[in-house]
Amino acid sequence: MFRITHPNASKLKRVFQVLVKIGDEVPFFITQDALEVKVISPDKTVMAVYRAPSIMFEDYSVEREESFIVTGTELKKAVKRAGRNDAAIFELDRESGVLKLTLRDRKTGLEREIGVPLVPKPVEPLPELQVDLSVTFTMLSQDFKNIVGDLKLVGDEATFIYEAGKITIISTEQQKEYRCDLAEGNPLILVTSTVEKARSSYSIDLLVEAARAASAAKNITVSFDTGKPMRVEYDIGDGSKLLYWLVPRL
Repeated sequence: MFRITHPNASKLKRVFQVLVKIGDEVPFFITQDALEVKVISPDKTVMAVYRAPSIMFEDYSVEREESFIVTGTELKKAVKRAGRNDAAIFELDRESGVLKLTLRDRKTGLEREIGVPLVPKPVEPLPELQVDLSVTFTMLSQDFKNIVGDLKLVGDEATFIYEAGKITIISTEQQKEYRCDLAEGNPLILVTSTVEKARSSYSIDLLVEAARAASAAKNITVSFDTGKPMRVEYDIGDGSKLLYWLVPRL
């Protein structure tokens, strides 16, 4: 039904390892244009979407659109075996009820095949979120991860504020307080806004989930607005993207 070959299994491993942290049911959506994996947390507070366009694969043979679910536990076990020289080949075997993952060493040609069981249930389409967000900033992924690590030491909620061209992140709890001021060039790469002021709060636990993917991309782009979900996007660098949506604290 389909056979697709990703040229860099180790990069794909990093993506899947963070996706399975969100939920143990991992839905795949295969179309003529792209492979998409969409995972939503059981409490529906965070959704992650990995999208890889067909042009970035070495081989992308898709007869028709497919959707199926695998368990995060089994997927994690399979991709854990991927090495830095491996390509990853995915094939669907409906009769056996498995997603076949073949890891092929590009230097030696050695192949190892792993079967990831399908979850026998229909796939519910997850909506594409269309939310206008007024404030967007880009920074190094590692800087974002460091900020989230600091926030985790303070409390359970972080407030993002935009005013006068700057981003301020604050968290307070009892005797502890954290404040971080960010401006373009120090350390932001870019900041844009269509409003004069914006302010919204988010669970630090959700920010921790989004920061797990920091090693997958050099830069991160964050968008937010007053009382709206936060959008966190990683550009993986091969045409694929990893996107998080985090619900706000109201």
